[in-house]
Amino acid sequence: MSDDYRVRPATLDDADVLVRHRIGMFADMGVPLDKDALGEAFRVWLRDTMPSGTYRAWLVETGEAEVVAGGGLTILPWPPGPRYMGDRLAFVYNVYTEAPYRRRGLARLVMDAIHAWSREAGITSMALNASRDGLPLYESMGYAVAPSPMMFLPLTSVKT
Repeated sequence: MSDDYRVRPATLDDADVLVRHRIGMFADMGVPLDKDALGEAFRVWLRDTMPSGTYRAWLVETGEAEVVAGGGLTILPWPPGPRYMGDRLAFVYNVYTEAPYRRRGLARLVMDAIHAWSREAGITSMALNASRDGLPLYESMGYAVAPSPMMFLPLTSVKT
C-alpha cells in the first residue's frame, strides 16, 4: 500500500479539498448542515489557523497526486488532570476518506502521521470525537471512550 499512496502535510493551497472533506464528513454522518455557509466559514477559519500552525492537516495522495483522504489536529493548552499530566492536548478532527478509497487503511495512514508529528512535538495525549464508522479504527489504535462525554452548548441559540 505504501507504494500506491503517500501522506504529506497540507497547506493553505489545499483549502478546497480540506473544505470538501469537512463537509463530506458531516454529510456522511447524516448531520444536517448548510454546505455553503459551513464551507465559507471553514475556509475563513483555515486562512486564520493554518499559517499560524494552530491547525495542521495531512493528506493522502494516490500515485497520480489525487488527494483521497486526510485529517488534522489543533493543539490546545490543557490543564493537567488525573489521567493526563501534560499541558497540551492534540484534538484530532476532519479525518475523512473519499468513498471509493475506503477500507484501504488510508485513515490509519493519516492517524499514524498525526501521532508521529504529535510525539515529535512533545504532545503526550490525543482526543477526538469518533463517528460510528471510525470508532473501530480508533479503538484498534488504543483510543478509549471517555467516561464523561463531551457536551456542547451553541451560545448563539441561548436566550439571555
